Amino acid sequence: MSGKRPKLSKASARRIALGAQGFTDARPTGKVDRRHLRRVMGRLNYIQLDSVPVVMRTQYMPAFSRLGPYDPDLHDRVAYKDDEWIEAWCHEASLIPVADEPLLRFMKDRARNGDAWKGFVTFAAQEAAYIDEVRAQIQERPLAPGDLEDPRPREGEWWGSRSLGSVALDWLFRIGEVGIRRDPGFIKEFDLLERIVPAEIRALPTPSEEDATRELLRRGAKSLGVFSLPELIDYHRVPKKAGRLRALELIEEGAFTEVSVEGWDRPAYVHPDAARPRRINACTFLSPFDQLTWHRERAQRLFDFDYKIEIYVPQAKRKYGYYVLPFLLGDRIVGRCDLKTDRTDNVLRVLSAFSEPGTDRDEVIEGLRPALDDLARFVGVDEWTVSGTAGDLIADVGVN
Repeated sequence: MSGKRPKLSKASARRIALGAQGFTDARPTGKVDRRHLRRVMGRLNYIQLDSVPVVMRTQYMPAFSRLGPYDPDLHDRVAYKDDEWIEAWCHEASLIPVADEPLLRFMKDRARNGDAWKGFVTFAAQEAAYIDEVRAQIQERPLAPGDLEDPRPREGEWWGSRSLGSVALDWLFRIGEVGIRRDPGFIKEFDLLERIVPAEIRALPTPSEEDATRELLRRGAKSLGVFSLPELIDYHRVPKKAGRLRALELIEEGAFTEVSVEGWDRPAYVHPDAARPRRINACTFLSPFDQLTWHRERAQRLFDFDYKIEIYVPQAKRKYGYYVLPFLLGDRIVGRCDLKTDRTDNVLRVLSAFSEPGTDRDEVIEGLRPALDDLARFVGVDEWTVSGTAGDLIADVGVN
């Protein structure tokens, strides 16, 4: 059987993956509107959240990478004003379309039953009376952890520096009693889920865990285009054992086509709707948490790109820099830059610039300049400037 599998070159697999992620969709010629953001979300299924604002908070970046510069306030209006998207634990803390809320109810049941986040279950049992107090307050009005009448400073070492009030609200979020909105400073405001998710969606039947898992795997497969089983299961972070069983069922039913990808040491599969682009015309920076690069082994297999974010690496041991963004040119990740938005001086600072092995150095530099122009415009500063000395491209990228 294995000899009969269709064969894909690494370049073809790369282009399939990029097409599935929206990099063959035409960039808007006019102003980006919510229809464009919906299209990106439709391609990705979720957008991961992260609070680090070194360049721009990561949730704004996937749309930028696929659409070009746009107004981040539009993103916040869709997510936190109109509740068209909602926060959920999906892969990691993420935004998902509000219509997908029923698909993740089983995750909340798993949390409530102790099948996930067991520390929270222990906390909930020990602090039941306090959680009831928090629940009563949030029924009266939306609130941030600091707005609680008794936020309770940290007790013990389990929860780090978080207050018990913050942990209680997080528990209520994970079991589906409350949802989250955020202010422009990214501060969480918790509210009853029924005041965030429309009644017609809350009234929808709850899929079984098996059915929900199968549907999430189908959607993940479409977003990946071409994939191995571990990548598919990781896409929505469905439970591994059950996820593998459901994925094997889908394969047995012919939902995906098994293929052999050049250089891959494991079976691969292609979604039946996956386009096979002949060319990708991307020229953009990616978030460290973009779906293209989040799964590090996948990034290595598809792009020969060895990536690790070095925020938590001691400065003396960093290889590329503190907050390094991959640079996608055409269908390859050809470089990486350590970047920082300096609001005081109103510039985007280029602290390092590296090319990847086997790339055309001059071509990478030529592509970096308009990509930096776009990013500076997106983050809302006047210009970009070279402020560092690290990397083989740094001396020339700012030279016109």
